[in-house]
Amino acid sequence: MEDSEPDEVDKLKAKFMSAWHNVKYSWVVRTKTNFSRNSPVFLLGKCYHFKSEGMDESASGCTDAAASTEIVSSNVNQFRKDFITRIWLTYRREFPQLKGCTLTTDCGWGCTLRSGQMLLAQSLLLHFLGRERPPQDISEQLDSSRNRTQTLKLNPVSTSEDEKLHRKIISWLADNPAATFGMHKLIELGENSGKRAGDWYGPAVVAHILRYLEVVVVGLLLELLQSLCSYSGEFQHIDSMAMKDQRYIFRSGSCATWRRAVEDAVEPELRGITVYVAQDCTVYIADVIEKHLQAVGSGIPKSSDRRAVVILIPVRLGGEKVNPEYKEIVKGILSLEFCVGIVGGKPKQSFYFVGFQDDSLIYMDPHYCQSSVDVSIKDFPLESYHCPSPKKMSFGKMDPSCTIGFYSRSEYDFEKIIEEVTKVLNSPSSKEKYPLFTFSRGHARDYDIDKLCMPKTESAVQISETQRRKAERLSNEEFVLL
Repeated sequence: MEDSEPDEVDKLKAKFMSAWHNVKYSWVVRTKTNFSRNSPVFLLGKCYHFKSEGMDESASGCTDAAASTEIVSSNVNQFRKDFITRIWLTYRREFPQLKGCTLTTDCGWGCTLRSGQMLLAQSLLLHFLGRERPPQDISEQLDSSRNRTQTLKLNPVSTSEDEKLHRKIISWLADNPAATFGMHKLIELGENSGKRAGDWYGPAVVAHILRYLEVVVVGLLLELLQSLCSYSGEFQHIDSMAMKDQRYIFRSGSCATWRRAVEDAVEPELRGITVYVAQDCTVYIADVIEKHLQAVGSGIPKSSDRRAVVILIPVRLGGEKVNPEYKEIVKGILSLEFCVGIVGGKPKQSFYFVGFQDDSLIYMDPHYCQSSVDVSIKDFPLESYHCPSPKKMSFGKMDPSCTIGFYSRSEYDFEKIIEEVTKVLNSPSSKEKYPLFTFSRGHARDYDIDKLCMPKTESAVQISETQRRKAERLSNEEFVLL
């Protein structure tokens, strides 16, 4: 009986903290974010001007003034529409219980995971919709839906392909065990890094969790395939599989039909995108190109079958505090069209940085607790997945630990990324002696890096409590626990 008492106490503590966080983060003070009309605003590689180029203090004439006002108003509206169409992931409550605990909310501890989800969501938006194809009129519809309690639709026609894709992406990030990139799946993958629900997750840990997602999808394919082949009496040599160029190739052709059926059944749209995580602030060029060259389907790969790659680079912008010399580099990175944002924040809080104006960073804040949404219903409400207004923060308040993200659709894009990012890292305005990160020719395996970073399998030895505490201590150095 005594042995069970600590477990009961822990459960009561968890319930109390969950209830407190639900109350604490269920309301938010609406503060107005001010933007200067004299400086450009950058949002995920796009630049907006809130002041007309021909507008100055000596300008005269009502016609000219009216035209300038119209231009400024148009730019403000374009920026607002662009921002509001980004997918916003926040704390949620009342979702199915997380694995290994009684928690049904991530309030108070899951903000970095939410920031990572937002970066991944932006990558998926680019992959399926492109930067120049935002859902239409979402800002006006969001305002009207909130005022009139109507369901938000991204387009006037609910059957539009853009809206279907937008909803599909959100469903992949939903808060249920079946969601491919949902909180439940991320918590399961966090066990590979010695993490569990309720722990603090640093930006680097989140980057590697997103990397593990590819392994999970492949493992799910194999599990289903083995079950199907066993049931059909065709279970031959499935256990003896060769892994070549990170693609699973079956030595037995007897289950080819089943294999194709399973591949088509497990989110076929996601086979065209994968994740790469830099090691020791180094992006190994050959590894990224190798991921691009992986065939999406079976058979001889075509150029159209090449995979897109989300490149994640965990870095530190200084020691205990952010180094001001990195300010221009961060701004330069956020101004690139290939950038999908930065998972970072300030001490005690994680944010998703999407742009800047002058020396202030623009971010999306996950620290707002909302009820979970059932994404299985048709035309599920979208209001809670779109942030109505941006927030700004001084660069000097930024925590030095962060993860930078890029989206590369092809080898050509990757070459452009190398070229543009290298210019930013080596810009004359940067006084920092050592680069924030580097691009290196060759593979990580040439430097024995891969051996240190391979994800664990279920058959691997479980991480010890000492190792888990060590990982927790290292992670706590990145951010202070709420």
